[in-house]
Amino acid sequence: MQPSLIRDAIAEAAAAVVLPDGIAKLTCTGHVPDAVVAPHFFCGEYTTTFDRAMRRALDELEFTCRVLVSRTDDRASQRILDSLLAGSGTTSLKAAIEAARGAPGDYALGGLAHDLHVMRMQGYRWYEHAGVQYVGAELIIKVIGEGSA
Repeated sequence: MQPSLIRDAIAEAAAAVVLPDGIAKLTCTGHVPDAVVAPHFFCGEYTTTFDRAMRRALDELEFTCRVLVSRTDDRASQRILDSLLAGSGTTSLKAAIEAARGAPGDYALGGLAHDLHVMRMQGYRWYEHAGVQYVGAELIIKVIGEGSA
């Protein structure tokens, strides 16, 4: 698996969320940006566990992704963030990203991986990015795929 391609594909999938009228469209990147246009989703750090199956048959990548929301109004910002962190619905990052799993029997992320799973949300707090404060959270996403690819 190629981590850069996977990161970009996750960001592309996340961009499918639909926020309510009056809220800026979610911007998404597969890398840690120098600056963000909030609300913003990006793939940050990741770990790789090699050789989950013999002969390079399976590797596991675990991505720490962040979503940051402008804190112009703390209550409204947290409501927007909460909607992005919901487990289902049109505003749900989990639903949008897991839709990229494809149909049963298909490879995930347009053929880049065998499967993926948004495992958990963590770190719901204030974040500083490029000197600006945001309210945000992290999503942990597990991706599995062929190690020799």
